[in-house]
Amino acid sequence: MKKLLTIAVAGALVATVVGCSSSKTTPTPAPAATTGATAAATPKVDAGKKPNIGVAIYKFDDTFMSGVRAAISDAAKDKATVDIVDSQNSQPTQNDKVDLFITKKVNALAINAVDRTAAGVIIDKAKTANIPVVFLNREPLADDMKKWDKVYYVGAKAEQSGTMEGQLLVDYFKAHPEAYKSKDGVIHYVMLKGEPGHQDAELRTKFSIQAITDAGLKVEKVAEDTAMWDRVKGQEKMAAFLAANESKIDAVIANNDDMALGAIEALKAKGYFKDNKFMPVVGVDATAPALQALSDGTLLGTVLNDAKNQGAATTNVAAALANGQTPSKETTGYDVTDGKYVWISYKKITKANMNEAK
Repeated sequence: MKKLLTIAVAGALVATVVGCSSSKTTPTPAPAATTGATAAATPKVDAGKKPNIGVAIYKFDDTFMSGVRAAISDAAKDKATVDIVDSQNSQPTQNDKVDLFITKKVNALAINAVDRTAAGVIIDKAKTANIPVVFLNREPLADDMKKWDKVYYVGAKAEQSGTMEGQLLVDYFKAHPEAYKSKDGVIHYVMLKGEPGHQDAELRTKFSIQAITDAGLKVEKVAEDTAMWDRVKGQEKMAAFLAANESKIDAVIANNDDMALGAIEALKAKGYFKDNKFMPVVGVDATAPALQALSDGTLLGTVLNDAKNQGAATTNVAAALANGQTPSKETTGYDVTDGKYVWISYKKITKANMNEAK
């Protein structure tokens, strides 16, 4: 009996050694990995049901993004169920919202990033869960977009909007040479910038001025400050500009309509827009309040940032991905550039063609 027991123990020890060894013994093949960073399976859309899309907006009280939200909801009616949440302009809050969506096993994510440089963290989360992600309006860094083949972006090229802003002022000063306060043929301007480091703010600032100089006109900056896309802050900054340099300022360039409308309020307090006292103000977005200002004759021009098509394209791309399709013109209704990008064109809007924006 002892001999049999000894043989059994020896056999067990040999099996243990072989099991723990890194020798040439052929291991049992591991299960094949999925596309994600782990073996997570893509949350499947139940037959006969619409996919679930988790949407995180950087903050709900942004005028333009309110239009995009409405467009997402409208476009989703027949093709997806959307859960839209407010990130409250906090990246940690947005990351938590993404975690919750992943826990709920949504079929796709649509993210309007608070901080575009933090998109990589969201992509890593989505990739691990194997949930496709579409960014909108705030473009992630190029390196982050390359992290995974299920990452897409829907937005507009900020340099185009800046160029169009500059062209609006070129048209005005060519038609109104008497508008130069210094009578020197130089447009002395003030700039209201959006969020520091935001690609829209930087590119709109750069290309608006470049468009003016490209047209052969001279420009000189009187003052520049950030107003964080905000109407109240735009009014405060413009009031300060006027207090310091009113007699020198020929025009106001704002990176968005809310800041432009704030500048107009400050100008009104100084008696502008009545008794032939005028200063050209331009913005971007063609929001409903901006169109009203165009109608009133207080805003010279704006640039249509197409909220309806940005929202619709985001929904269509996310729904296609959720259904296991590759986004293309056929599956989304929009051209997909470089396999990852859907670009929505801007358009110059003045009082003459404001109905097109409406």
